[in-house]
Amino acid sequence: MTAQRQAPLPDGWAYDASTVDAGVLNAELFSEIGKPLRRREDHRLVTGKGRFSDDFSIEGQLFAAMVRSPYAHARIGAIDKAEAEALPGVVAVLTGQDALDDGLTAINHSPVPSTRFDVRLTAPDGSPPFIGPHLLLPVDKARHVGEAVAIVVAESRAAALDAAEMVDVAWEELPHVIDSLDAIKEDAPTLWDEVPGNTFVDCEHGNPEATKAAFEEAATVVRAKLHINRVTAVTMEPRAALADYDAETGRSTLYAGSGGAVRQKRELSAVLGIPQDDLRVLSYDVGGNFGARNRVYVEFGLVLWASRRLQRPVKYTASRSEAFLTDYQGRDLHTEVALALDADGKFLAMTADNVSNVGARCVSLSPLSKGAGLITGSYHIPVAHLRTRAVFTNTMCTQAYRSSGRPEVTYAIERLVDLAAIETGIDPIELRRRNLLAPQDLPYRNAVGSLYDSGEYEANMDRAMALFEWDDVGRRRADAKARGKILGVGLANYVESSIGTPKERAEITVAPDGAVEVVIGTQPSGQGHETSFGQVVADMLQIPAADVTIVLGDTDRVSVGGGSHSGRSMRHAGTVMVMASADLLRVARDLAAERLDLAPDALDYADGTFTARGTNRSVTLADLSSEQNPLSVARTNEMHAPVFPNGTAICEVEIDPVTCQIAITRYASVDDVGRCINPLIVHGQSHGGIAQGVGQAMWEDCAIDPESGQPLAGSLMDYGLPRIDTMPFFDVEISEVLSPTNPLGIKAGGEGGTTPALATVTLAVLDALRPLGVTDIAMPITPQRIWQALDTAAATPKEKAPA
Repeated sequence: MTAQRQAPLPDGWAYDASTVDAGVLNAELFSEIGKPLRRREDHRLVTGKGRFSDDFSIEGQLFAAMVRSPYAHARIGAIDKAEAEALPGVVAVLTGQDALDDGLTAINHSPVPSTRFDVRLTAPDGSPPFIGPHLLLPVDKARHVGEAVAIVVAESRAAALDAAEMVDVAWEELPHVIDSLDAIKEDAPTLWDEVPGNTFVDCEHGNPEATKAAFEEAATVVRAKLHINRVTAVTMEPRAALADYDAETGRSTLYAGSGGAVRQKRELSAVLGIPQDDLRVLSYDVGGNFGARNRVYVEFGLVLWASRRLQRPVKYTASRSEAFLTDYQGRDLHTEVALALDADGKFLAMTADNVSNVGARCVSLSPLSKGAGLITGSYHIPVAHLRTRAVFTNTMCTQAYRSSGRPEVTYAIERLVDLAAIETGIDPIELRRRNLLAPQDLPYRNAVGSLYDSGEYEANMDRAMALFEWDDVGRRRADAKARGKILGVGLANYVESSIGTPKERAEITVAPDGAVEVVIGTQPSGQGHETSFGQVVADMLQIPAADVTIVLGDTDRVSVGGGSHSGRSMRHAGTVMVMASADLLRVARDLAAERLDLAPDALDYADGTFTARGTNRSVTLADLSSEQNPLSVARTNEMHAPVFPNGTAICEVEIDPVTCQIAITRYASVDDVGRCINPLIVHGQSHGGIAQGVGQAMWEDCAIDPESGQPLAGSLMDYGLPRIDTMPFFDVEISEVLSPTNPLGIKAGGEGGTTPALATVTLAVLDALRPLGVTDIAMPITPQRIWQALDTAAATPKEKAPA
């Protein structure tokens, strides 16, 4: 495969405008879309009226606590429950064998991305990969520290926790492996007998022959071995679940915040072996997600099972330490990359070998797949060769984490570009200009097959540099030096992809009083869907946004929906809401024509009212609805084509060479999100995304002791996070280059801030330290690491200049 400018579009990629009435999408009539409306949900949330999972309690409920493995890898022998069961208030102690005896099965996470445009990932022999069955409680081995092996249910949380301490498990400790590069060595411990060697995905992409030839002809080749460290979401709300079984109806209700209630219902009903209609999932307000809640947790299934078995409500709330141990984690990619250039600084080819640490089981291959499709970044690189591997280790499972896979590969390509600039002597900005994709190149198929939709990549860079006051960097550098500080700047261009679950459904109902209700299957966790979705429907129906109410998170109301992940929410929900709005107006026009005894095309529509052309006779949407026959439509849509948000970010740091303290003094970014529905919300997403990426670059790390396999970051005392006093004010702007893949032209706005941040911070630090001999530094970039890098550089003999 070779990269292709102005690539032909495959079937199903571009949006078919004939599926929606043209009048509905008249941007000249938009009065709500594009407005920075304040989020309507905020008042509820900041006044304590949110409905988070732990807020729910049911009279007579029991409390659950988990018995967790203290070992990274250990065989489970006999489990002695007697002492725990004898404690006052203890109702039950249940094990993996009890679950098997009751017919419970493994969670089907469906971890292999499967839309028509995803990068295909397979086992080494080309077959579907073995993913490691995820039972609610294992019966053979614990495969990471903190894995639950039994559940204790008691009358109080304290009693449950005390009893969990008394459960005696006969452990047989086994050798463990933590790092994915160690796990692929011949003598590494094996986690699953089905996968000797621990590598369960191994495949290649691109054009190896052409890539090899390009490297052989290159004037310059730069190489790097990089590790993008493991982090965790640290959601404001620890995960919680409350299950209630109704013996009369045979139905269970689960209160549990997640990234999508419909998916949780489908997967958990399958685990329990019950019809989907016998399970209702309520996922109302969710206190943070970032990908960590997009897959089912074992505790959700365990409280459902315990509730059905004991016929009483059962509640579980994780402690913060449990969250650090067993929330799904993110990143942890080793990558070995190389870039070939000609004598003029044009990129010729790239190679990458990506090794993803999925942990003890495969929950999601999204990070590996999405990163694989974007290794060449924002640049025209004619050919590339990529090897992708996924590896089991004795660690908590990794999952899609904000911008799943894209910050990792952006970090790699931007590190390579700066290395190439140093090696060739070409200014880093000029080198980027020579190789950035131009607007006329798009649609562009990159060297591994991803088809970029639209964008103005160099314009993004120019706008970001202007925001950043790039021309003033020299003066600021001199000013910092005069104060005893070292200033550095780092610039990174990025392109990311947004695909997500392809199916979404909208149900729109107009009440007799004119109120409009929209049922949708996404699941916000702070993104402002109640506000921005209302803006879309309001403009489609030409009514005030205040008249629109959004219903989410109740599977008795929401029958279909892909939840919120991969930046899919506004694009998929917006598309199907546009379609449903058009359907509703078609139905309403026919009803209005019947009411007014006119032909449908004799009516004009504006501001929620049909008017007989040339008369004062009219009928509103509300007039066409009644309690007995509400005006209502439902529309389901399936959309596979990805979109490619893109942009540029620039970071400035000051480093104290004595204390090695680092401060971010300036940060600017420009993000192309396609059509922006609510700039206020998108700016908030950008700010949060930047903080999350900078947090990984500077403070966050799920450190694990390789000797014992014990996680070292078990509390907020051990795990560094960005704070308001460690962040500067951000200078951010939105670019709106519409995507041709959907009716509103939306790309995505929730992950662009994170995608380039790892690279910008690292490149800024290296720019500051390079005059002192530092050429590489690992994340998180702590003062200790800066001191070590400076100490190593000082001890390294310098090459003498030729006489």
